[in-house]
Amino acid sequence: MTEVCFGIKTAPMHVSYEEIGRVWREADAVPEIQDAWLWDHLLPLAGPRDGQAHESWTLLAALAAQTERLRLGVLVTSNRIRPPAVLGKMAATVDVVSGGRLVLGLGVGGTHQPPGAGGITGENPAIAEYEAYGLTLVPSAEGIARLGETVEILKRMWTRDVFDFEGRHYRLKGTRCEPKPVQRPGPPLLIGGWGTRLLRLVAEHADMWNIPGPPHHTVEYVAERSRVLDAHCADLGRDPREITRSVQLLVSYDDPAATRAAVGELVAAGMNHIVLNLPRPYPRGVARWLADEVIAGWHPPRAGATRAPVTA
Repeated sequence: MTEVCFGIKTAPMHVSYEEIGRVWREADAVPEIQDAWLWDHLLPLAGPRDGQAHESWTLLAALAAQTERLRLGVLVTSNRIRPPAVLGKMAATVDVVSGGRLVLGLGVGGTHQPPGAGGITGENPAIAEYEAYGLTLVPSAEGIARLGETVEILKRMWTRDVFDFEGRHYRLKGTRCEPKPVQRPGPPLLIGGWGTRLLRLVAEHADMWNIPGPPHHTVEYVAERSRVLDAHCADLGRDPREITRSVQLLVSYDDPAATRAAVGELVAAGMNHIVLNLPRPYPRGVARWLADEVIAGWHPPRAGATRAPVTA
């Protein structure tokens, strides 16, 4: 059987800090779940615009201090919200707080996109979000170029005592980062996205690649994008098996069989890391329920395990 690992994602909108913390602590005690993720938005992407939306990296540090086993990260961090060196300092601190459990998830962030891009219906939600927080959207090509420079800056911050950086978009002088991350030479790098130019950057730098799956992208599209990544790896002389293929999947509490079937289709398409995106509100015992109802087919069953119902 294909070796597959599983994580969970709790989008921190329209839900309390206490509820997110409860789910992460539950998941920390369920070994079938290997990692947990937030997303990086400053306003809710759905529902009332005046609802709660917690800032991801502040929240991630708090959750890192409440957990002991889970690897953790932001799926994915917008490269448009924080200057690269500031992000590198934040990530090093969270890696220290977590005892070396951070996975650095990065994405291009807000760029000019047509309505409906990325499987999200309606106008690009980044427009209102960035206007509200004084941020600017950039063309896609510029966003990818900026992300490439950010990756180089992060690597230098975590491996050098002091350095200067002179790029097209970012310039640094006398940059230091102490303490360094616990993980050496730094936390694993996950890059999220699906554009052809972005996948070239994944092939060049990333340990993991993530793409949203159903309902945002079909399994067929995920498989096609994975083949594009393979082609980039071949062009660069990199073994494509070095890159973990990660995909997000929306969970159905009412129909776990459908979620299991979708996992099977994604694994058959070559994906080996499944992030189970949890709809809100989060039921009590949801982490154990996921392990028994969705993940059990991909892991040896625990001795004496019984399937418990999920309760609100």
